[in-house]
Amino acid sequence: MSSARFVLLSLCSALLLQAALSADPLFHFCSTPENFTASSPYESNLNKLTSFLYAKTPLLGFGLGSIGQYQDQVYGLSLCRGDASPSDCKACVADAGAEIRRRCPRNKGAIIWYDECMFKYLNTDFFSQIDNANKFYMWNLNNVSHPEAFNSKVRGLLTGLVEEAYTVPKLFATGKVGLEGKMNLYGLVQCTRDLSSTECKECLEGAIGELPSCCDGKEGGRVVGGSCNFRYEIYPFVNV
Repeated sequence: MSSARFVLLSLCSALLLQAALSADPLFHFCSTPENFTASSPYESNLNKLTSFLYAKTPLLGFGLGSIGQYQDQVYGLSLCRGDASPSDCKACVADAGAEIRRRCPRNKGAIIWYDECMFKYLNTDFFSQIDNANKFYMWNLNNVSHPEAFNSKVRGLLTGLVEEAYTVPKLFATGKVGLEGKMNLYGLVQCTRDLSSTECKECLEGAIGELPSCCDGKEGGRVVGGSCNFRYEIYPFVNV
């Protein structure tokens, strides 16, 4: 997964967005054509790693591990959204680990995102490195009435959340700000916890820098990558 891959997705309404994310993955990438063979040591190690992450992740909302040696070594991590309950986290990681094997059955690396978790594995050590290769955008098709002012609110909220997230152990923050007409703008930022605080801040600032490409003047949007993500909406999607 060395070359950058960007995917743009749009959903027409908040209700459609909620329904689509309740059960199905947001997106996934399979690795480059390098594959493993069935019943190989690599597959055995991947199976063990998947089980390890399934057991470990719900305890802290994050799991990291590596199993095997040399060409059969596999590295993986899983991350749950910072406000997900242990039971929801466990269910999401189980779904992610199973679904990515269905979608990428023999790939030596893959990544999959759900609304409440992410699951990634690779045959090379990617820990503590910002993943800019795997990324996608989502946005609401509804436009706001005053895009410049709204965009400023979005950037201000997300920038403030970055300043909070990179200083706390979970590398996660949520918040809201008021809008006109008694409405609120809600936001979330999060990093994978293999990153240092400095790397987390760098990753999130880079993602926020893509706001004009992703979500200019849109009521909601997100930039989702392999190491960090943000999301904002004009309806409450997260506990703040």
